Amino acid sequence: MNQNIKNKLKMLPTKSGVYVMKNASGAVIYVGKAKSLKNRVSQYFRNSPKASKVQAMVDNIDDFDYFITVSERDALALESNLIKKYQPHYNILLKDGKAFPYIAINMNDPFPKLQILRKVGKKGYKYFGPYFAGLNAAEIVKTANSAFGLRTCSQKITPTSVAKRECLNFFLGLCCAPCTKRVDQAEYAERLKRAINFLNGNDDEVESILTQKMNQAAENENFESALIYRDRLKMVEKLKQRIVANLPKDVNKDVFAYVTDGLNGVITAMVVRGGKILGVINYACEDASLEEGQTLFNFLLQYYENMIVPDEIVLSHQIEDENLLFDQLGKKCKLVCNPHGVNLTLLNMAKENAKDYLEKHIDKNKIKFANTLGALEKLQQALGLPNFPNRMECYDISHISGTNKVASMVVFKGGEPSKGDYRKFKIKTVQGSNDFASLQEALRRRLKRLKDGDGESFKEAPDLLIIDGGKGQLSSCQEILKESGLDIPMISLAKRIEEVFVPNQSQPILLKPGSAQLKLLQRIRDEAHRFAITFHRQTRTKMQSHSELEEINGLGAKKAAALLNAFGSIEQIKNASVDELKIVPGIHEALAIEIKKHFQNKKES
Repeated sequence: MNQNIKNKLKMLPTKSGVYVMKNASGAVIYVGKAKSLKNRVSQYFRNSPKASKVQAMVDNIDDFDYFITVSERDALALESNLIKKYQPHYNILLKDGKAFPYIAINMNDPFPKLQILRKVGKKGYKYFGPYFAGLNAAEIVKTANSAFGLRTCSQKITPTSVAKRECLNFFLGLCCAPCTKRVDQAEYAERLKRAINFLNGNDDEVESILTQKMNQAAENENFESALIYRDRLKMVEKLKQRIVANLPKDVNKDVFAYVTDGLNGVITAMVVRGGKILGVINYACEDASLEEGQTLFNFLLQYYENMIVPDEIVLSHQIEDENLLFDQLGKKCKLVCNPHGVNLTLLNMAKENAKDYLEKHIDKNKIKFANTLGALEKLQQALGLPNFPNRMECYDISHISGTNKVASMVVFKGGEPSKGDYRKFKIKTVQGSNDFASLQEALRRRLKRLKDGDGESFKEAPDLLIIDGGKGQLSSCQEILKESGLDIPMISLAKRIEEVFVPNQSQPILLKPGSAQLKLLQRIRDEAHRFAITFHRQTRTKMQSHSELEEINGLGAKKAAALLNAFGSIEQIKNASVDELKIVPGIHEALAIEIKKHFQNKKES
């Protein structure tokens, strides 16, 4: 602890407020709130045992600021705004919770379909879920559609519009075709009502319908359809296994249990919808120094940031200010902190999950920390980076003899893949197999998007750029970095003996073989290589497929694309009948016969 921190600790007030921890380069690494700033901030610098992540944060604190607030509510609002602004890497952000899928129905649509959405809150929508931990929302939608024939397309259906013909799903028995008026709005509404009944927890009708359809398909020797219905029945059986005894089918609640050993803690979240346990998930809380109720309070704010608040929440510990929680969640619900009966049974189940996770995964979490944030700290020291490399971007090129050239941009945040931020580039200006020029083009386009603030992933500046290659690749990419006028650290990683090249240094840096920091660089380099190769294969396959289809007389690029979109692959198009081919927009009977004849002749030759 430096003298500046010691002096500031003495001057801290006992009032409520928000504190901001900074590292030696001035970057914000943690934001927190406190009832008493003096007590809370001083706690970090005492010689008491701390979880590995907390200790690592404390070791990186070079300075801190604080803001006195009138009330805890003001502190809460300020803390939330500062976390969103700075995205400190030591603050726990529950990204997994934001990604949980819901099944959504737009009730404003005269012929609604079942959709899967990961963001909630649209007006006029009805939501079911979230689904996780072994329950696949897409499979549940397919099960409902198989039973009730709801539409899956996005075509706008109005009282006056009538489609020319039904789509492939109608002929497969998967849609009731409201677009061609096979059913009217009243009949479709009845089908939707029965589907909603299923999503609310009533499985019996779906099970009966699918069993009947499976048996009918088997009798007609349509074994492929029978197998599909059998798989749908397996999903229904999986849902029935999650029924909670003595719990009404219309009950929706979330259960949260917090268990701690004093240093580390675990919060288990259990989602109950329609009388069934849809999922159980565990969250590690490395800083267990807060009171249990405060920890749960902070957790719930993040957990429900983009999720629906149920009618009832069961908690293992008391929340001090329920009204403050309700204000932040935007909804008043029933909080149960001293449960009885079935709520107690559910809470005990959640506690057992939390205890088991705490016992088995603390060591695993320590290993994970060593391989991610711990490795990043060591990498920063080894490479002499000015800032903690929280966001790293790695670039690689893939092609065959200069054809179908593509580049990949892979992003790691906090030492882990951030796949939503991955981007890919088709190389447009480079002739032949010039990897240096291809890397330059990809990097130039990426940095331009950064300067323009264009695109969610491109708007965020990287803390470290990594180029797959040696000294030559690094030098060529440095030219683009200088051209952009941006000051971003850049290195390259050569595969031969895993040398790390840095600008303006003739000799490479050799990281210790097998070290966490070298393994981290290898992981991001290998991931960039994998992502580039995958995109290259997709591009090549698509081009080959288009080329093969365009050999057929009368079939251009637009109709070839429509066929591939409808059937998914050349093989499926080959196996399709003339009637099935005619369903695709733009494919008339004569052309469908020509397509069939083309593949038949090719097979015979």
